[in-house]
Amino acid sequence: MAAAAKAPRPSMRILFFTENFPPEMNAAATRVFERACYWVKWGHDVTIVTCHPNFPQGRLFDGHDNRWHTTETMAGMRVVRVKTYISANTGVAKRILDFTSFMATGYVASLFEHRPDVIVSTSPQFFCAVAGWASSTSRRVPFVFELGDLWPASIVAVGAMKQSIALRGVEQLELFLYRQSAAVVALTRSFKDDLVGRRIDPDKIAVVINGVDLPRYAPRPRDAELASRWGLEGKFVVGYIGTHGSAHGLHNVLEAAERTRDDDRLRYMFVGTGAERQALELAASERRLDNIVFIPPQPKESMPRFWSLCDVALIHLKDDPVFQTVIPSKMFEAMGMGLPLLLSAPVGEASRIVEDDGAGLCVPAGAPDALADAALQLMSDAALHRRLCEQSHAAASKHTRERQAQEMIDVLGQVVAAGPVPTALR
Repeated sequence: MAAAAKAPRPSMRILFFTENFPPEMNAAATRVFERACYWVKWGHDVTIVTCHPNFPQGRLFDGHDNRWHTTETMAGMRVVRVKTYISANTGVAKRILDFTSFMATGYVASLFEHRPDVIVSTSPQFFCAVAGWASSTSRRVPFVFELGDLWPASIVAVGAMKQSIALRGVEQLELFLYRQSAAVVALTRSFKDDLVGRRIDPDKIAVVINGVDLPRYAPRPRDAELASRWGLEGKFVVGYIGTHGSAHGLHNVLEAAERTRDDDRLRYMFVGTGAERQALELAASERRLDNIVFIPPQPKESMPRFWSLCDVALIHLKDDPVFQTVIPSKMFEAMGMGLPLLLSAPVGEASRIVEDDGAGLCVPAGAPDALADAALQLMSDAALHRRLCEQSHAAASKHTRERQAQEMIDVLGQVVAAGPVPTALR
């Protein structure tokens, strides 16, 4: 892969709001950290305002206290952690208290940092964006909204809330933030289409698609020690690695596993945690699905070892039109590992990438028979499996974190210079 062009000069002072950050390891935390590492390398000054790590179980990670204000240096960036109301990633009321507490304490903390050139906030929840907008207004610097999810539409899609007057008020606040931002950076083209359809100026919206941090993720032999520990030696493994949340519809995988339970060659592996994890384990136990292996959440640096256990990477989303717009970041990690993708999701952005890149198979969301049949096909057809492995790995070079970091720093540079969003990113 050719190296990305150097970032614009002079260097910028970037203040970035994100509720999730390492050692948390969800998609937002990983995206923000890996991308900022490139910005620091290119000479930019990056400050992260975030929470003390507790996601998704609502328990502080070892070695962390929920203090009002702490600072540390991580990979060359300044990390400011603030006190919040801590809640597990379940329910609505407590999660909103979590979100709004970060909005308040993060905003206050930002006022005591050096004046930045630009302030950025990332979703999926936009109370983080409220903090960024308020800070930018107070500091009189431009504000950029990174749109990682169509929140609050996505919480309606997973059944966490129903349409109401209060929710319509939240949607009006969402639109206000888009209009007030100097630029919106959307992670998918569908997100941009949605905003344009709601009368947000298309010229201020850049599309910067997610990526994988190569060469951290690269093909490697199956980890023999882990395979032995988890009973996966000699098995064909369909692996799901990531958050087990309401948006992912993973009970459908249990249905598929029940349909293939008599084939002892095949295993379904779950690695991670989330709001649905306990219910998934209980349901699998009650149904005596011995072909499912549940592995606890692992540190980010161990992910390549666990990806190596997989013969196929399972990418799974709930059957809801909202998720037509989503591109799960784990797709790109799996491509970097040279794994074929088995995508079960509504037809949309993610399926177009899989099909255009020839990186795997797509089956309808919420269709356990189709999912089981595809898993058996990939296990039984060695030539197909080998071809998809090669095509998936070849496609990874088009979806790198370095490229994503460069495209976004271009947007920030243009905003600071009061120029238009780069045409190539529209």
